[in-house]
Amino acid sequence: MAPTVGALGEAMRSQLAPIKKFVKTVRNHQSLMMNWFKANKQYSSGTVEGLNRIVNLVTRKAFGFREHETLKIMLFHTMGKLPEPKSTHSFF
Repeated sequence: MAPTVGALGEAMRSQLAPIKKFVKTVRNHQSLMMNWFKANKQYSSGTVEGLNRIVNLVTRKAFGFREHETLKIMLFHTMGKLPEPKSTHSFF
């Protein structure tokens, strides 16, 4: 095991479990976080975050559906901007 140096090393010597958990998370994902700097900050995760937001909203709307297939269809229609099927019921 490599010696711990710097702020992360000091944090690992802390007695606080949440701090240690955070440092472990940073260390586990360090190579992925560094990719942003290696790419000269040319790429943004904005598109992925936007898609994630849409999926979360659709999932929230689908709360109470009994089948995952219904959620899947709802996602396809929302993400692909497909037309909604006509309802099989008439209310008025």
